[in-house]
Amino acid sequence: MAATWRIALGGLTALALTTGATGCAGDAAQGGRAGEAADPNARRPVRLIGDGSTADTGPQPLQPRPRRLAPGERPPQFVVFSWDGAGEDGQKLFSHFREVGRKYHATMTYFLSGVYLLPDTKRHLYHPPRHPAGSSDIGFNDVGGVRATAAQAGAAWLEGNEIGTHFNGHFCGRDRGVGTWSAEEWKSEIRQAVSFVQHWKTNSGLKNEPPLPFDYAKELVGGRAPCLLGQRNLVTAAKDMGFRYDASSAGGRQVWPRRLKGLWDFPLQDVPVPGRHGEMLSMDYNFLANQSGSPRGTRGSRSEVWGFRGRQMRDALLAGFDRAYEGNRAPLFIGDHFESWNGGAYMRAVESVIRTVCTKPDVRCVSFKQLADWLDAQDPQVLAALRELEVGRTPPGGWATLRRAVGRPAGARPGRRRGRPARPDRRRSSRSPSSPRS
Repeated sequence: MAATWRIALGGLTALALTTGATGCAGDAAQGGRAGEAADPNARRPVRLIGDGSTADTGPQPLQPRPRRLAPGERPPQFVVFSWDGAGEDGQKLFSHFREVGRKYHATMTYFLSGVYLLPDTKRHLYHPPRHPAGSSDIGFNDVGGVRATAAQAGAAWLEGNEIGTHFNGHFCGRDRGVGTWSAEEWKSEIRQAVSFVQHWKTNSGLKNEPPLPFDYAKELVGGRAPCLLGQRNLVTAAKDMGFRYDASSAGGRQVWPRRLKGLWDFPLQDVPVPGRHGEMLSMDYNFLANQSGSPRGTRGSRSEVWGFRGRQMRDALLAGFDRAYEGNRAPLFIGDHFESWNGGAYMRAVESVIRTVCTKPDVRCVSFKQLADWLDAQDPQVLAALRELEVGRTPPGGWATLRRAVGRPAGARPGRRRGRPARPDRRRSSRSPSSPRS
């Protein structure tokens, strides 16, 4: 969201704790994809937790059942669309992209900022590391915004999407920012993010609203750090807090994921930009920083803005997809924000990519959690062999020749980055420019 929270307009219909069966449409054996919208006639049991802000309603619906690849079998093409600081304001982009996901059978990861469920009148409850109590670089919410965001998060979960965390105050500066935090300070930030979700009804006074239909302490298994900073100590803390993955690193190559201190490392990736030398990080903010430098740096008509900025992002993401889809089938990670930067050019670009790729054969548009489930189900030797594949390369001799035994192609040094990745706080780089500010 923006640096200061926008006032949410109006309320949303109360969330009904209803859903369909726990199966899913599509090829579940290959990783699956979300099914149709939940059946409103199938009611789920509700066991309230704590003050009733959250509830145990049973296993999350519409989850795929992964199976191991057979030797020599080509893996599906996974694509993960993720949203930093997910919340619902007057633009209603959270609800819009839920609809897009349902339409194109795409589940996504929504990284919720804890302070978006904390009203400004209760800001003193937040004690950020190295900052005064009640501080936040993205502000707090109002009661209407809390109600709307909670409703969207609950409905998204019932549709099979993941609710991760973008933590809280989004402090990115070099002085006391998240990049300077210790593991213990990150643990404090995680605990507070969970607490704001667990007590949103008490803190907002919305005691008659429906609860979130999940136990966040159990469902939360990953996040993305503000501005892609501080991963080293964050991963140490996240592992102790029960996380299974981290999506905070920048400048990753399009190769199969590895573990970092026991967690799956899901970096934003460098993707080729057609007609331009070099590559760019697979996040909307980085295209913004390279193209116009700020949300208000736009000149020209709205059609001109889309004609260059939005299409450049769309074409770059599709080029990254094609490189993986026709090559090593490495998962593609795309990061976004619910923002109307450059006249909404990037939102249209993302929607176009979802419509294009999630309908292709053998493509699975999933959440990070679902991808982690699939990776955990695989033979470690098969994953090791997949990690040997260079960017855009299929196995020598074709997929049928992929062996369980790990073998490195002659002359290749897979998994290594070419040179140092550009720092995420450098602007206008051809690789990894500005840090995201959700």
